Amino acid sequence: MAVPKRKTSKARRDKRRNNLWKLDAPALVRCPECGAYKRPHRICLTCGKYNGRQVREIAE
Repeated sequence: MAVPKRKTSKARRDKRRNNLWKLDAPALVRCPECGAYKRPHRICLTCGKYNGRQVREIAE
């Protein structure tokens, strides 16, 4: 069975893993009711509507 001859350094280990931790910006779409930007498939935080229905009452 193959065994490493030397311990892998933290720098070499982290260099190999550097692409796993990159964050992606969340996708944004415009709300068809109020035009505010929101995340897809979620309730609009400004008007409280989802899929044309009033889901949440927003205090004004």
